[in-house]
Amino acid sequence: MNSTPPPLWDDLVSTALLGTNRRAPADSRTAAREGTRGSPPPPKDAPTTLLDAAATETLRLRAGLLPAPAAPALPLSPQDPRPPLPAPAARRLTLLLSDRTQPGGRRGAAPDLMELLPQWLAAANAHGYAPPPQSLPPLLDAARGRTDLRPAALEFAGPRALWLARLNPDWRFALRATAGDGVALPGPEETERVRQLWEEGLFAERVTLLIALRSRDADAAREMLAATWPTERAEDRLMFLDSLRAGLYPGDEPFLEQALSDRSRNVRSTAAELLSALPGSALAGRMAARASTCVALDRLAEVPSIVVEAPHECDAGMERDGVIRTAPTGRGERSWWLGQLVEAAPLGAWPARLGGRTPQEIVALPVTDGWLGELHAAWCRAAVRQGDAEWSRALLGAPSAPGAGGPGAVSLAERARLLGTLPASRRADWVAGFIATHGLSEAFQLLGVCAVPWAPSLGRAVVDALDIARDAGSYPWSFSGVMGLAERCLAPEEAARLDALLAVPEKSENTAPGAGSYWAEAFQRLAATLRLRGEMLRELEGA
Repeated sequence: MNSTPPPLWDDLVSTALLGTNRRAPADSRTAAREGTRGSPPPPKDAPTTLLDAAATETLRLRAGLLPAPAAPALPLSPQDPRPPLPAPAARRLTLLLSDRTQPGGRRGAAPDLMELLPQWLAAANAHGYAPPPQSLPPLLDAARGRTDLRPAALEFAGPRALWLARLNPDWRFALRATAGDGVALPGPEETERVRQLWEEGLFAERVTLLIALRSRDADAAREMLAATWPTERAEDRLMFLDSLRAGLYPGDEPFLEQALSDRSRNVRSTAAELLSALPGSALAGRMAARASTCVALDRLAEVPSIVVEAPHECDAGMERDGVIRTAPTGRGERSWWLGQLVEAAPLGAWPARLGGRTPQEIVALPVTDGWLGELHAAWCRAAVRQGDAEWSRALLGAPSAPGAGGPGAVSLAERARLLGTLPASRRADWVAGFIATHGLSEAFQLLGVCAVPWAPSLGRAVVDALDIARDAGSYPWSFSGVMGLAERCLAPEEAARLDALLAVPEKSENTAPGAGSYWAEAFQRLAATLRLRGEMLRELEGA
């Protein structure tokens, strides 16, 4: 049986891959019948001959195509009932989406448009606008490359984003972000659809359903979870349990108490953490009793002091309540157990235990035998877990205190978490005082927890600190993180205060070469960005 010769197109592709200097293109009739093996040395016009043959073969293949059945018509795009963007805002969106500045590239004094897109989307969503249809593809492309954009971008894109995502696999992330492959969640009255999606849906769909149902009826959502709890995988139980954080309330306690006996240690730990966030729970009471045996007030000392006797063992009851027996490498077991007990104990139990003192007075007490850092660190974690603003203020101390954080803040990360429990105005005032005293070198993490746009007091403190840093003569690169935050978080009204900083300052003996020009450029970019943000907001308001 004779073997079938390879198709001519495959032969042409092989010649192109090998190169015409190694394999000459054959005559199309000869190649189709015999192949091209044993070809003579290639002529000089071999590349042109190859391209001509490829063009001829392409035309032949296209001419030989047979008509195919018509594909089914695409479903119609859903309507978006929201009002359209004002024309100036639509033009601005086009500019923001077309910015192609390379990350990390030098921008000079020009604003970074892609960094302004998240704020533009948040403002547009607040107004309830619908996007121009032609902006949806570049918007979905931008969201595909930046996961931080996706929630706001998909909210703005609306129902048509899901329609497009079903047609383009590059945009499938939009479907994964919603339950049921983009289908609307069942309503509370659709009990059969709720049951079917919970029992048969994908894991992401089930989590979305649980969170949505919990926001409407917390008891029904918890009962739905409890019904299938014994059959769920350990990793799924952990994620389901974590979804109870939002809207956690005392009615969840019986279910969480049962989860303390779960087979998975991670599930048990999460259940214990959630229960300790309920100060009136039975677990919180048990932890308070254990912690009170370890921490007491020495009333006989000349100066009242706190004495600490860390646990000598971790018994089965402690482990069931979430205490992890094995300490991390380099950490003593007893201090490890103590920290977990104090962290899980209700903060409201300490004033009675320590002489009726307020949190501020308790934090100011000396602690014997070097236990102060461990005890205060545990109180910091407890204040964050329980959202206790009074204890957070006590542990933070005055922002002007030496060491920049008061007696209880053991790190910048702890301070940032404590600040997160305070109202936005108090948070901004504390960080402004911190910057006024300690400058910007350690302020980046603290600024990240402040509400946007920054309050006037915080904005003034940041601009003044940048001015002081400029006068010190160093380069602005050490403050690039703070400068980037300022571009996004300073109120646009602060642009006028920057006018005095736009010129190149006079050079002093301490000024690094070229530093003044770099600072002027950085301030020019900051001012231009703030003014651009102001224009964006006015365009969205239709002004």
